[in-house]
Amino acid sequence: MKRVTLFAVAVATIGFGGAAFAQDGAKLYADKTCNACHGPTGNKALMPDYPKIAGQNKAYIVKQMTDIKSGARANGNSAAMKGVMHLVSDKEIEIIADWVSKQKPQ
Repeated sequence: MKRVTLFAVAVATIGFGGAAFAQDGAKLYADKTCNACHGPTGNKALMPDYPKIAGQNKAYIVKQMTDIKSGARANGNSAAMKGVMHLVSDKEIEIIADWVSKQKPQ
């Protein structure tokens, strides 16, 4: 009986983990001020030349954020993000990118 209970707890944890992961992405997106330039869900950029990032490929978002953080990308508007990226861990980049990639583009 204990095995069944442990299995049920594991399944419930995994099931809720996905929702918590998505919620963490939304929270991190706001906490790290991504919404200030890209809008609440990545669909409404502050300036016309800032990208709308909702629905963008996760690997692409991770690459751009990582390159801006490391200084490998220092062109265009990346300077605006450079001042924030040192506050974002690699794990947080993954979580934010995952959440943004799941937002519906407009």
